[in-house]
Amino acid sequence: MNEDIPDAAARRIALALVEHCVRNTQLEEIHAGKAPESLAGDYSDVKVVTPYGEIPWTRVSRISDAEMKALMIEIVNKVYTFVTRLEDVIVLQDSARWNRPEHDPALLAFANRRAAVRNSEDR
Repeated sequence: MNEDIPDAAARRIALALVEHCVRNTQLEEIHAGKAPESLAGDYSDVKVVTPYGEIPWTRVSRISDAEMKALMIEIVNKVYTFVTRLEDVIVLQDSARWNRPEHDPALLAFANRRAAVRNSEDR
């Protein structure tokens, strides 16, 4: 049985889900603030100065374990609410102006492998 949803609907769902469940989270707070600039363009010339020495920008963790855990909990709870109230939350606000969604190659390959296994088990 093919349970795929139409592509236009899938794109709309993807945009709304990301806007409501990822963009409008603590990620905004983590993103806020002044970002460094790089004359070299690759940030090899940017360093973070700490009491324990300098850290090259390319080696700095930009999110702590505690922030990541809190962010993932918030995103999971928002996604759960989103999928359980789908008809009420598929509203595009800022995301209506975002790029058109495309399939992520790695996730699509995973889904195709899982579908092949599921289809072989159904026979």
